Order: sequence, then C-alpha cells, then structure tokens
Amino acid sequence: MKTKQLKPYLLLWSTQSLSALGSGMTSYALVLWLYQRTGSAIQTAMLSFCSYAPYVLMSIFAGALSDKWNKKRTMLVCDFAAALSTAAVFFLIKADVLSAWHLYVLNAFNGLMNTVQQPASEVAATLLIPKEYYQKTSGLRSFSQALNTILTPVFATALFAGAGMGEVIAFDLSSFAVASLTLLCLRIPEEDTAVQAAESTLRSARKGLSWLRKKPLILQLMLFLAAINFVASIYNAALPAMILSRSNGGETVLGVVNACVGIATLAGSVLVTLLPAPKNRVRMICIALFLSMSSENFLLAFGRTPLIWCMGAVLGWLSIPYMNANLDVIFRNTIPLEMQGRVYACRNTLQFFTIPLGFLLGGVLVDKVFEPLMAAQPVSSPLIYLFGKSKGAGAAMLFFFLGIAGVLVCVIFSARLWKYQWSEKLSACEPTGKER
Repeated sequence: MKTKQLKPYLLLWSTQSLSALGSGMTSYALVLWLYQRTGSAIQTAMLSFCSYAPYVLMSIFAGALSDKWNKKRTMLVCDFAAALSTAAVFFLIKADVLSAWHLYVLNAFNGLMNTVQQPASEVAATLLIPKEYYQKTSGLRSFSQALNTILTPVFATALFAGAGMGEVIAFDLSSFAVASLTLLCLRIPEEDTAVQAAESTLRSARKGLSWLRKKPLILQLMLFLAAINFVASIYNAALPAMILSRSNGGETVLGVVNACVGIATLAGSVLVTLLPAPKNRVRMICIALFLSMSSENFLLAFGRTPLIWCMGAVLGWLSIPYMNANLDVIFRNTIPLEMQGRVYACRNTLQFFTIPLGFLLGGVLVDKVFEPLMAAQPVSSPLIYLFGKSKGAGAAMLFFFLGIAGVLVCVIFSARLWKYQWSEKLSACEPTGKER
C-alpha cells in the first residue's frame, strides 16, 4: 500500500528532475558562452551570484508566504515565470543582442522565483512521502541530481558546440512543459493553513526564526552547512577558470570532470537507498563532510592531469548523498509540518547566504589575487613546482587553501556537534542532546 502511495511523488520527482536537467544545461552553456567572450572568472561567477542573492535575501519571507499559499499553484506560477525568463534569453540570442548584464538581471529574477518555489516544493514532498520512506526518497533525489550532474555537461557541451545556445534553451523549455503538465494534473494534499493565513507575513517569518533558536542541533547543522557552502562556492567559481585555462584542459575536460562528480554522486545515491539507518545521523554527517573536504581540493591543487582531477571529483562527492540523506531525515522528522515552509526558508537564508559571497570572492581571488601572483613567480619558484606556470596555476593554488579551510571547518563544527545523538530509535520527531 505504501509503495502505491509513492506513485504521485515519483511522478513529481521524475518530471521535475527532467526540468532540472534542462535548466542545468542552460546554466552550464551560459557559463561556457560568457567565459568564451570574456575570459573572466569574475564575470562568470556573477551569474551564480545574481541567482543566489535574491534567494538568500528573500527566503525568510518567501517561506512564510509558502506556508500560507497553495503549494501546487505556487510551484506552477514560479516555474512558469522562470520559463519566461529563459525564453527571453532565447530571443535575445536570436536577435544577437545578448550581453552579460541581461544574464545577470534574468538570473536574479530566476533566483527570486526559486526562492518562493523551493520551500513549497519541500513541503509538497513531505505531504506526498510516507514517513518511513524519507531516507529512500532522499536517495532518489540525490540519484536524479547525480544523473543530471553527469548528463548536464555532456548534453550541454554537445548541443552548445554542435547546434548553439538556442537549441540548449529549446530543450530546457521542452522539459519545463513536460514537468508543468504533470504537476498540473497531479493532486497534492494541502495542510490546514487557516492559522498561517491570518498572520502577517512578518510575524509568520519571525515564528520560523523563533522555532530555530529553540533547536540548537538544527541551527548548528545549518551553520555548519553554511560554512561548507562558502568553501564549495569558491570551488565552483574557480573550477571552470582552472580547467578551461589549462593546456590539457578545455570544455570537454571540464565536462568530463563534472560528469565524474555526477557519477560519484550517483554511486553515493544508490548506497543511500541500500544502507540501513545509522545509529547516529549527526556523526555520519560530520564524517561524510570531512571525507569530502579532505580530498578533492588537494587533488585539484596539485594534480596536473584530467585523471587526477577526475579522481578528486569522485572522492569529493561520493559521500555527499549520504550526508544529504541524513540531514534530510533529521529535518523532516524534527520540523513540524505546519512550520516546514518557514523553517526551510530560514534554512535557505542561513545555510545558503554564503554561496553568493563565495562565488563573488572566488572570482575575485582567481582574477585579482592568485593568477597575478603565480604569473609574477620566477621559474625557480617552489610555487611553480607545486601549481604550474601557465594560466590556471592561480586557481590551483586557491584550491590548496580551500582544502585547508574545508578541513578546519569540519574539525571545528564536528567538535560542537559530536555531543548530539539523533536517531529514530531515540525519538521520531525530537533530537536528543547528550554529552559523551
């Protein structure tokens, strides 16, 4: 019976994943398009900065509105608005007038739509999934994200190189149409929103923050991920700059490295669906993130070949689905259903506010600090031996410092979180803090 109850969620998950593939292909191709024209890590990083800035600034209020509004209608309206902005890029390309500032404005608009859509989507998933399937469905989400990570660079690069930016966007819009029609036909149950609807948006948002202040475990986990996201977003800003600039790199190699990220995430997602629930989910989150942070950045820093970069991608991302699954189970079981939109929105602000900062800082560090520093080094410098001489060596040096920063973040937050014990055996909805 429970498996049959999963069918509506599986329909939503599969079609939304297809739409995410189309959106990811457009975003990936736009990075290639802009870097080809500017050669600037700052300008390409600004694409992600503009996407995340409204997401972070408006999330708390968006979550309060999401708890009041019908989830299905909210998702449909936001997806349709985002599709219109993608169509605008398509027409600007066809008119041969597309420039960087157009992309920044449209990415900011897309980010705003995603700000409202994301908490509604999270609550819709909770309403459709039986509680005992939280870990397995989290594995499915990681699976689709991983598959998209594999397919996005392959499809986007092939379409972009063979047919152009317009055809990439055409695929994106087609996938949106499939997802929207499915969502339109799907019945999503609604929780009682009468109390929330009577509250002001500001008061409703304050309730989400107030709930978080009373839950130190959830708050600490969000701050931990905020610090990790800061390191990861600098990584994301530096990766194209390094691989596209290396003599043995380029668009194809960047696509292969990103595909390896997807393969590793895919393998990790399969493991999530097969593994039993751990005795302590909090400690598993700490261990998974430490394994990721202590491997990939160092291999990218010192590696000179695509094989080493791919090995780094695999080691860095294999444990991430396991971390996400445990985090997802803790959140969904701990946060009351009627509060989830508001609390997830607070999560989006607290956990993700470091992402636009990281993208912007990453671009600046590559273009203005590390690349000029490495270009000024004499041939006899030990830095040349460690990171290389050609363009991209500065980004490699940055990865070395990111590796150190990532390990320090894991050590500091693990020391804070290790005392917490959380498992379904202790409580179905409340974590228990316990000293070692």
